[in-house]
Amino acid sequence: QVRLVESGGGLVQSGGSLRLSCAASGMNFRLFPMDWYRQAPGKQRELVARIISSGSTNYTDSVKGRFTISRDNVRNALYLQMNSLKPEDTGVYYCHTKYRGSNYWGQGTQVTVSS
Repeated sequence: QVRLVESGGGLVQSGGSLRLSCAASGMNFRLFPMDWYRQAPGKQRELVARIISSGSTNYTDSVKGRFTISRDNVRNALYLQMNSLKPEDTGVYYCHTKYRGSNYWGQGTQVTVSS
């Protein structure tokens, strides 16, 4: 059974940095795309960044140049390095994958950026 567990969220001042981690199990991690989503209060969940098995990445425009998604296929881990954080980056961040036709989500980790 696929399990995704996020960690690394917290409270940070505007301009600060955080590194999120996602530990994956129950899947052949290295073969599948992995995503970070976020959901701000009162808003829909949005895709923040994606990394595919080759290591190719893409980002939503609002985080380009500030966030970096990466993966460690030995440790079955996904990361999101977030720099120059802004109050509008506040939300719950979720690790996600689509594995054998089913969507899997972690429990989420809260990121709060104060102004």
